[in-house]
Amino acid sequence: MSKRLLMGCLGLWLLTSGFSAHKFYVAIFQVDHNASKKRMEITARVFADDLNSALDKKYKTRHHLATDQETEADIADMKKYFAAHLRLTIGGQPKTLQFKSKALDGNVYVCYFSIPDVSKATPMEVENTVFTELFEDQQNMMHFQYNGTKQTLVLTGENSKGMLK
Repeated sequence: MSKRLLMGCLGLWLLTSGFSAHKFYVAIFQVDHNASKKRMEITARVFADDLNSALDKKYKTRHHLATDQETEADIADMKKYFAAHLRLTIGGQPKTLQFKSKALDGNVYVCYFSIPDVSKATPMEVENTVFTELFEDQQNMMHFQYNGTKQTLVLTGENSKGMLK
């Protein structure tokens, strides 16, 4: 009887362990129009291990963001990566992200960006391909707040662009 119980517990453990677990590939972006300061404020929340993997693949060198081995070169590559994979066009003009700061929240790397000189936030086109080269089921949740309006877009590798009017 104890052998059956042990086998049952082992089977249950295998079903609920990493063999059947599915990792979700999601990054969260908050984009706010600060009308009084005439700028867009962008917060990116990404898993640190996914960001390091993306940088390793793109720049063909080992990265150590969110560790005690993090270097200025790691941060420079992170800035270039976001500039290449998160693009906003406002009023028909492509805008450049300006990196402000970063923080670590558990295993989530939080990056703060801004875009100056934005008096009107629409129309806005966004393209977000963050991590889509790594994970085919990557989802980038884009939350926007502008002109008293809130809107959310879910962008993927197959549908990486969205428009706000």
